[in-house]
Amino acid sequence: MKIPYIAGEWRVLFKPEKTGNYINDHTVFKAHDGNFHLFGITSFVGGAPNERYFAHGVTNDLSIPMVEQRKEIDRGTLAWAPCVVRTEGDYYYMFYGPSPTSLSVSFDLYEWCNHTVNLNNEPLFSTHRDHFVLRLDNGSYLMYIVGTKDKRSCISLFASFDLVNWDFKGYALTSGEDSPLNPAWGAMESPYIVRIEDEYYLFVTYTDCSQENYHNTLVFVSKDPKNFGVYNGGHGGAIPITEIFAHAPEIIKDGDEYFITTCGWNGYEDIPNKGAVSIAPLKWKDVKSR
Repeated sequence: MKIPYIAGEWRVLFKPEKTGNYINDHTVFKAHDGNFHLFGITSFVGGAPNERYFAHGVTNDLSIPMVEQRKEIDRGTLAWAPCVVRTEGDYYYMFYGPSPTSLSVSFDLYEWCNHTVNLNNEPLFSTHRDHFVLRLDNGSYLMYIVGTKDKRSCISLFASFDLVNWDFKGYALTSGEDSPLNPAWGAMESPYIVRIEDEYYLFVTYTDCSQENYHNTLVFVSKDPKNFGVYNGGHGGAIPITEIFAHAPEIIKDGDEYFITTCGWNGYEDIPNKGAVSIAPLKWKDVKSR
């Protein structure tokens, strides 16, 4: 097992000016042209009800701040927490919330077409927002979406072979009776999975949006990407292997190097670079499995 840790200073990766004055939940990925793209929640007002489109940044080198492009998915409705998946045919599928799940498809990352997406047997309240998609070796996909189950936080799990039709497969992570945070909207935010060898590492921000825990990301590990257990605040059940100071982080692998991002609303005092997505090196320490 490996323990991830932040191994350097935070620096600015992307700071919008034309389309907003901050970035909240976002996605970062390498496109077929070799550039890194970022899409993220923004506005000039702040607050979830005002977040109705995404800012777009581009760079060809993660050591250089991204250049702002334009508004994307500006359709007059709420648009939260995008996740972009690049297919082998160089099409891009963008999933975003809030519920019901929305899907847009593009071939160039600038023109986006709405597409129907089907979440079959979706439980009530289970897929409120914050999507993440993991591609498996057999060509299928798993999608993780945060929501609530029995009035407690959860990460729902769906499976697909075509990125359009998704079947509910249960819950990747749930909250137990002793879970410390249970806001009505759910305390789990922005799941991200990293596979290293035969283990899967789940990064999930765990917060009720208070100053004390806004940048609290828990990391769980499992050999089964479909099951990370039941979280009871570390008292039995699923126990995080570490906690990381980051809000809604993306984990980026560039060659042999890993990086982590953080972001958030401007009202929080301890954001590393206000109004920006910040990036820092991420390293992994080998430890004996529990």
